[in-house]
Amino acid sequence: QVQLVESGGGLVQPGGSLRLSCAASGSFLRIYTMGWYRQAPGKQRELVARITSGTNTNYADSVKGRFTISRDYNTMYLQMNSLKPEDTAVYYCCADSLTVLRRSDYWGQGTQVTVSS
Repeated sequence: QVQLVESGGGLVQPGGSLRLSCAASGSFLRIYTMGWYRQAPGKQRELVARITSGTNTNYADSVKGRFTISRDYNTMYLQMNSLKPEDTAVYYCCADSLTVLRRSDYWGQGTQVTVSS
């Protein structure tokens, strides 16, 4: 099993910054791509950014130039700058992971990010 724990969410004013973290633990053999997703009320979950084990990255158009994803082995970060009210959502960490049983996507419990004055 793989456990993903997110942290770093909170309330921030427009234009502010937050840094999210996602730490993976458990009995996995390898973690491949990790990603951040978000879901705003009444909307579908969407990809924010993802990073491969080789540190290749890609971003949603809406966050390019403002958000930076990074990774240190099995811990992933999302530096969010110039935050906007439309960035308000629950942010989820996802990891494509290999265990002795299977390869599958695992999800964290989510962390709330609220951008409001």
